[in-house]
Order: sequence, then structure tokens, then C-alpha cells
Amino acid sequence: MMLTYFFAFFALTVAFPINDRLEEDLVLPQIPEEANSRFAMLEDVRLLANGLLQLGHSLKEFAHKTKGQINDIFQKLSFFNKSFYQLSAVASEIREEKETLRKTTDVLKANNEEVLSLSHKMSSRMSGLLQDRSQLQRKDVIDAQEKSIIDLLKAMKEQHEQLNHQKIKLKILEEKLDEDNVQETSKRSVSFNTETLGVMEYLLNNSTSANFDTNDLAKDCQEVFRRGVRVSGVYPIKPNESLPFNVYCEMAAEGGSTVIQRRNDGSVDFDQTWEKYENGFGDFNRDFWLGLQKILAITRQGDYILRIELDDWKLGRRFADYQFTLGGPTSHYTLHLEHMAGDLPDAMNNNTNMGFSTKDQDHDNNGDGNCAQNYSGGWWFNACGNSNLNGKYTHGRQRGRSERRKGIYWKPSAKGSFSPRSTKMSLRPASSVRGPH
Repeated sequence: MMLTYFFAFFALTVAFPINDRLEEDLVLPQIPEEANSRFAMLEDVRLLANGLLQLGHSLKEFAHKTKGQINDIFQKLSFFNKSFYQLSAVASEIREEKETLRKTTDVLKANNEEVLSLSHKMSSRMSGLLQDRSQLQRKDVIDAQEKSIIDLLKAMKEQHEQLNHQKIKLKILEEKLDEDNVQETSKRSVSFNTETLGVMEYLLNNSTSANFDTNDLAKDCQEVFRRGVRVSGVYPIKPNESLPFNVYCEMAAEGGSTVIQRRNDGSVDFDQTWEKYENGFGDFNRDFWLGLQKILAITRQGDYILRIELDDWKLGRRFADYQFTLGGPTSHYTLHLEHMAGDLPDAMNNNTNMGFSTKDQDHDNNGDGNCAQNYSGGWWFNACGNSNLNGKYTHGRQRGRSERRKGIYWKPSAKGSFSPRSTKMSLRPASSVRGPH
């Protein structure tokens, strides 16, 4: 539209040129109406031409700016195209690497499956080899055991003959010695002979051949359990660096416990001498004390947990677990324990670090006399302490304080005490204890 006005203005300028004469005519006093109208139109055209000229300048500036912006856009498009090309190249490389990685993963997966297959085959072959080796070793062990058992039977037969010879000598000495001393000596001889014959009888009844070795005996009841025994009863064991001896093993679902003391019915008198408490006494099927020497032999093998179980006449059955170690004979079998768990309140806190005392050997801290004499039974007395599970057995709870102190006694606090109708003390390796046993 602006171009149309511009061309119209140009045509009018050519058709009606403006010169000096025209200017002279303009100052004439008398101008015809047609000339005035013509001059008015020229003035409008001139104004229009000026407007169009300004518009042209504006359009030129606009076109210049637009051209600069277009150049910027083209530069940005060029940069974008270059970046896009680079991104495309990177994406192509990533796709290639992804494909290579996938192929590598497939190869590794195949290799892994092959390795697993080889591992299973090797494991199967190794199991077969171990079984074959175990069978071969078992055969060698059995042969060695047979030889050792034959030697042991010979030695035990000789020992039995020597014991019989000693018994004959004892009968001769009975006429010269005091009757009580002779009877006590005879009892000790018969007791030792009975236990030795009991171990021999067990080995003979449970051996698969004529030869056996006492070194193959279990070291405690937990090992008896691991060898497949699940029935509670009397079994021979051989702790490290000890002669074999019988113990009562109490079997449960989680393992075997070696019972070292039991009071059920008062059938055995526990007011015994130091020698008796060292060697043990009683009946495994009723009431008994295993013996300090045997307890020491067991606990020297490692860390053990002592469980004390009481069945009170009124309060029912309770238990307490202790970390437990025992000193040797030179320390009078000093007790070391620390309370661990259980629903039985602790009454042994002042017994730790105390030696064992009996009526004929006083190792307590009581300055007024021997606790074992004043009360009853052998125990790790302090002054005389708050517990004694080897006291006199009583039927029912005694009313008098002095009578209760002479009996089986457990007093965890000043507020009350237990009067058990049955007690049991047992040992298990600390490594096998994961909860109550």
C-alpha cells in the first residue's frame, strides 16, 4: 500500500513540476480556484511523500535489524546443528558400547553358568573323595582302636587281679587295724573298683570290635550328644589329661549337660569328708556329688556354664546360669563365677573366690568356726554365706531359722529365702549355650 502511494507521488511530481515560476505565480494576488485546488493537492502529496520517505527509512532500519536477527538465528541454528551432530555421534557411540556390553554380559553369564556347573561337579567329586578318605581313615582308626582295646583289656584284667590281691591283703589287715578305718578303706577300694569295672563294661558293650581306646571317649556330655546319643543316663567320659570316669548326662533337644550334683529324696548323706567331696559319692540314679577332681577335669577343657536348678516347696522350679571356673587342689578348688541369666535370684555373689570347705577342712571366712561343721555338708562357704545346696535334706520347709540354715539353703536377699525340695547342678560348654538348657 505504501509503495502505491509512493508511485502516485512520483507520477504527480513528473506531471506537475515545481519551479521558480510557479513560486512567482503563487505570490500573485489573484489565483484562480482551479490553481488553488491544484496546489492543495500537491501539498497533500508532498506531505504524503514525506511520510512515505520516513516510513521507508523506518522500514530500512527494521529490515536491517531483522536481517541482523536472522543472521543471529542462522548462527544459533548452525551451532545447534553442530551440537546435534555431536550428540548424535555420542549417542551412536553409546549404542555401540551398550551393544558391546550386552554381548560381554552374555559371554560372562555363559562363563558363570559354566563355572557354577564345574563348581558343582568339583564339590560332588570332593565329597566323594572325602567320604572315601573318611572310610579309609575309619578303617585305620578301627584297626588302631582294636589293638588299643586289646591292650587296655589286658591292663584292666591285670589291674583287676591286683585289686583282688589287694582285697585279700585288706582282709588280713582288718584283724590288725581299727574296724572303722578298715571299713572306710574297704569302701574306697570297692568304690574305685566298681567305677573302673563300669567303664570297662560300657566299652565292652558299646564297642564294635574287640579293641578299643579310652582316648576315643567323649570329653563331656555335650560331645556324647554330638555323637548321636539322645537318652539321658550314665556314660563314661575322658576329659583331657584325665582318667576316664562315669557321669550322668542329661539330654535335651539342644544338647547334653553333665550333671555334677543332684538332690531329690535325701537318700544320700551329704555331710561327708574332704576326701569324699574330692572323689565323689552317691547314686547316679538318685542323689550324688560328682567330685571336685572330676569337675575340675571337665572345666579345665574350656569355658563352661554352670546351671543351678531349684524346685522350692512353695515357689516352684527356678534356674540361674553362671560363668563358671574352678581352681585346683592347691587353691582348695576356689570357685570363680559370674551370674548370667535365669529366673532364680542370685545367692552366690559372696561365694565367688572362696575355697571349698568340709567338716574336716575349713577354708571359709568365718572367724567363729567352721561353717561346714556349724551347719552341714561341703560348700564354698564365705562367712557362712547365703547358699548351701549340699546341706541336710529336709522334707518340707523348716520353720526355725537355724534349722533352715542346716538344710539345703538359698537366700538371695534379706526379704526371703528358698527351701528347695530338689536341686540340680549341671555343666555345658559355653560355646553350645544359646539360651536356657
